[in-house]
Amino acid sequence: MTLIPRLDMAALDAERLDSLTKGLPFGVSSMRIGDVGKQGWSLLDGDIPMPAAVIREQVLLANSAWMRDFTAANGLLIAPHGKTTMSPRLFDLQIADGAWAITVATVQQMQVCRRYGVKRVLFANQPVGRLAVDACMRALREDEAFELYCLADSEAGLAFLAEAARRNPPPSANPLRILVEIGFEGGRTGTRSRAGALALAERVAETPGLRLAGFECFEGVLPTPQAADGLIDDVAELARIAIEEGLFPAGSPVVISAGGSAFFDRVGERFDRVSFSGPVLRVLRSGCYLTHDSIGYAKAFERIQAETTLNLPAGGLKPALEVWASVQSRPERGRAMLTMGKRDVGFDAGLPVPLGWYRPGSGMEKPQPMPAGHEVVALNDQHCHMVLPPDSPLEFGDLVGFGIGHPCTTFDRWSLLFLVDEAYRVTGALKTYF
Repeated sequence: MTLIPRLDMAALDAERLDSLTKGLPFGVSSMRIGDVGKQGWSLLDGDIPMPAAVIREQVLLANSAWMRDFTAANGLLIAPHGKTTMSPRLFDLQIADGAWAITVATVQQMQVCRRYGVKRVLFANQPVGRLAVDACMRALREDEAFELYCLADSEAGLAFLAEAARRNPPPSANPLRILVEIGFEGGRTGTRSRAGALALAERVAETPGLRLAGFECFEGVLPTPQAADGLIDDVAELARIAIEEGLFPAGSPVVISAGGSAFFDRVGERFDRVSFSGPVLRVLRSGCYLTHDSIGYAKAFERIQAETTLNLPAGGLKPALEVWASVQSRPERGRAMLTMGKRDVGFDAGLPVPLGWYRPGSGMEKPQPMPAGHEVVALNDQHCHMVLPPDSPLEFGDLVGFGIGHPCTTFDRWSLLFLVDEAYRVTGALKTYF
């Protein structure tokens, strides 16, 4: 099992931000990304315009290290969902902590990975359309050190990939690696039966330009851990059968993979139940662990800590991503309006949670925990509606920090997020490429 090299952060640091970049302080006409952390800016001192998306760097690093230790302790690898953050600097952090690959869902995301030097990409989707499949084949030809895995779940999809390989054949030593996807009734993509998946795997193994690499699923949309178990079991059992039938090329690693952040413990547990007659790479694709959240994944991690039979490192995952906003109005008793809305924070997994508050110029040493009774009840495009208890301390101009749910849908609202220390001083910048 070969790990991949670190990325080209010098190229990223040299890229420039301009005055139209959301999040950049007003009056800054142009700046290198690598110089942001040298400005001495502080969120609490008002150096960053509101709203602002920040990541607490100390928590981020601890989360990354925790997953590194978790996978190492349990015989797992991780190919984290790059689509969660679309931040090459965070990809590099994950690679430094042992990521086997970076997972993407679109050709554009694959191209971002290639631009900054990711040498192994798991395209956890089926490329559709001539432009998409040609981009995959071209990537393999242009860089024979670049490995690309993608999915197939049907004869039609496989025929499309086979035709692309005939039209633009990849190097014989660097074929397009295929993971056969298995799904479930009412779910997303994926064959709906083991028999169908095995038959498709046999066809992949016979197709020039393609290489059968393994099986995978996405269990993250299932409602319970028990529901996820059966789908994960299918992946492992199919790999066992395919190894025994000699479908995989000699010497090639066999990949079994599952993808959600809510059930990553069940992936490890269920994969451990199957004995294989050859070497297998057990690959998680969780991505949200890096910043975690304050809602759904926080609850899922509590379950993992209480139930799992796997080895858990000391500590645990904690929320690192916050969105801060200003109180801009208290128009009526028991209600405040803040400068944050649907264009600034995800709300698909729950409305943001007020965590703390700070009054600029008051002499407060640090943000204070938000008292009970403060709750976000609605978001408009640019406004946040928050109900307040009668004794709320909030006033016009105060800053409020919010925890979020489902990091994916907050990251994609920002082309620039700030890394901050525990005093909310800016230590760096994260550029995203959605």
